[in-house]
Amino acid sequence: MLPDGRRLHLQDGPIDVVVEAFGEVREVEVAYRAAAARFVGILDELCSELEFLRRPTWVDGDLPSGTVARRMVAAVRPYAPQTFITPMAAVAGAVAEEILAAMTSTAKLSRAYVNDGGDVALYLDADETFVVGMVERPDRASLFGTTTIKSADPIRGIATSGWRGRSFSLGIADAVTVLADRAAMADAAATIVANAVDLPGHPKIGRARAIDLAPDSDLRERLVTQAVGELMSSEIREALEAGISVAESLCNSGLIRAAALNLQGETVVVSARSCSTLVDVSMPDRSLAHA
Repeated sequence: MLPDGRRLHLQDGPIDVVVEAFGEVREVEVAYRAAAARFVGILDELCSELEFLRRPTWVDGDLPSGTVARRMVAAVRPYAPQTFITPMAAVAGAVAEEILAAMTSTAKLSRAYVNDGGDVALYLDADETFVVGMVERPDRASLFGTTTIKSADPIRGIATSGWRGRSFSLGIADAVTVLADRAAMADAAATIVANAVDLPGHPKIGRARAIDLAPDSDLRERLVTQAVGELMSSEIREALEAGISVAESLCNSGLIRAAALNLQGETVVVSARSCSTLVDVSMPDRSLAHA
């Protein structure tokens, strides 16, 4: 338990999860025991199929054995026909979903979340609400807004990707936060949108082969972003427009509900028309540009 006495911290190798449940004390205790019990062994399960999970996903390809691995594959398959993607793009969201499922299947809760390094799975009972804060950069806690998610809304997953995060990115977004029906879906989509926010060949963008930075990276020889110099406002807008186009396409296809794209202090929010009344982004300090 963390010092606040409310949240449970689970850590095993690269998997670092914070859990919080709400409800009667006894039910919360049951949920936390279930979370801890399911967490044990998840890393071993993933490692046993790691070679498969690091390979590019195919629409009609084989399926892995583990439940978490299958969640990962299901989340990335919609993107396989158009782009290179491996199941690892959804690993954090899939783990969060699995832990949350273990909790809600054994305990009666009013609300709960499982946060796996910023990729979050949510549970909301009837008439419950979560207010979720969003930051511009994962390496600097600068809150740019909040999103209110209600039990009647379809959103149960939140994920963030960007070149400053703990995973590699092909793009230059400081952070792209995605809201989707499930955490694994949000995780995969955040990767796709963040990769799209880019200025290919720009001299102020430093890149390196993923394999040179991490020999076991699933991205292998692909160039990942390592530095982004100060850009002109027109360049920022050009990069964001590329990401907006992808985010709008994902909204229209139902793969995501909304996305907030951040680059060097500029923020753009894209949301599906069906979510125009569901996603409420409020700004503590400044206004947002809405696409």
